[in-house]
Amino acid sequence: MRKADLVNQISEKTGIPKVDVLVTLEKLFKEVKESLAKGENIYIRGFGSFITKKRAAKIGRNIKKNTAVHIPEHFIPAFKPAKEFIAEVKKLSTSDVISTDESGTEL
Repeated sequence: MRKADLVNQISEKTGIPKVDVLVTLEKLFKEVKESLAKGENIYIRGFGSFITKKRAAKIGRNIKKNTAVHIPEHFIPAFKPAKEFIAEVKKLSTSDVISTDESGTEL
């Protein structure tokens, strides 16, 4: 599902115009990005947490030049689903899920 599909689904289920749904989603995404950039985690009860994880400094390899490259310590964004979220996803049996590729064709 892409952002446009999500906007369409929310609009159909709530009756809110697509433009308003899109603006609201964009604001949500912006706030999540800005909060994580400031080092603030976001906790949404029953859904999950948007957090930053610290990656330690390490030595990588440039394969083409066969040289060592220092990779500094840095933070990455991550999502940790809530227990309720995980339980709901686990309820789905594999027979209920139909695999599709990006064009929507069944695999």
